[in-house]
Amino acid sequence: MGMWSRFRLLFRMKADSALDRAENPQQVFDYAYSQQQELLRNVRRGLIEVATAKRRLERQSEKLIARVPQLDDRAKKAIDADREDLARLAVQRKHTVTAEIEGLNGQLAEVAEEEARMVAAEQKLAARTEEFRTRRDVLSARHSAAEAQVKASEAVTGVSSELAEVTKALGRAEEKTERMQARAFAIGELIESGSLALPGSADDDVDGVLREIAVEEELQSFRELLGKGRQPLALPNEADKGERHDD
Repeated sequence: MGMWSRFRLLFRMKADSALDRAENPQQVFDYAYSQQQELLRNVRRGLIEVATAKRRLERQSEKLIARVPQLDDRAKKAIDADREDLARLAVQRKHTVTAEIEGLNGQLAEVAEEEARMVAAEQKLAARTEEFRTRRDVLSARHSAAEAQVKASEAVTGVSSELAEVTKALGRAEEKTERMQARAFAIGELIESGSLALPGSADDDVDGVLREIAVEEELQSFRELLGKGRQPLALPNEADKGERHDD
């Protein structure tokens, strides 16, 4: 593919894309339906004109038909008056009127056929217009639904990325909470088993006192063993230590 062909292809693609964005399907439906309605109105106006022309021809034919007996009566009166010339003119006029009536009848037949064709066309076009209106409404509803679905999908797509991040954060928080709960449970078990004593607890104080009593009892037994009845040597207090230090 040459450079010029590629350029034309690219131009058509861009133009089609721009037209597709600019073309609103709802406006296309409405415009097409308005064109159908305009065509139907034109057909109905033509039908009215044909019906009017037909009625006009019928009135002319009725007037001419009404003149035939009048001309016959005039011819008879002219003959009675020995005016054969006038009678001849009346009969000639009668034949002319009869020919005109026959011509009008032919025109009326043609107009009637045209009227029948236009009536059938009007009925078909009216049915087609109504069908198109129903189709337009259905297509319009489908387009609106599809447009709403696209917007909803786009919104969900935008929200899903945020939800993914939030879900990850919740997972991390849940994992951290589980670790803290497990650590607290383990520490509790250690405390209950005595493997881990709390600092400054009452048990530590009791054990210390018991150990001091055991030490004193053992020392007392040593004293008694080394010298019966001898009082144990008193431990120097802080005051004695101070005095000895002064000496």
